[in-house]
Amino acid sequence: MEARAVSKYIRISARKTRQVADLIRGKRVSEALGILALTPRKASPILRKAVLSASANVRNREETEKPTPNEALFIKEILIDEGPTLKRIRPRAQGRAYRIMKRTSHIKVTVSSEV
Repeated sequence: MEARAVSKYIRISARKTRQVADLIRGKRVSEALGILALTPRKASPILRKAVLSASANVRNREETEKPTPNEALFIKEILIDEGPTLKRIRPRAQGRAYRIMKRTSHIKVTVSSEV
């Protein structure tokens, strides 16, 4: 059984989020949550929330009586895509303007109980 969770329009660049996602790709959910708890990056709580949502989706999808524990689930796929970029202007000297790019990300996490 597998399930997916999607977080869209997250205000962090995809490049910074991919660095944290590479740490947990292919790991068990319980191990991934431990890694994210100890990783001091802005993307860690965002990815933690997406992984918890995907594991909850697996439990809600199953028709069996007993839910699957986090130890039996692993992260099958985690994709970080770029979302739309917010373009802002910063005034500079002599009437010039510099562009500020505020990047966003789309996060897709797939969790599975089969290896």
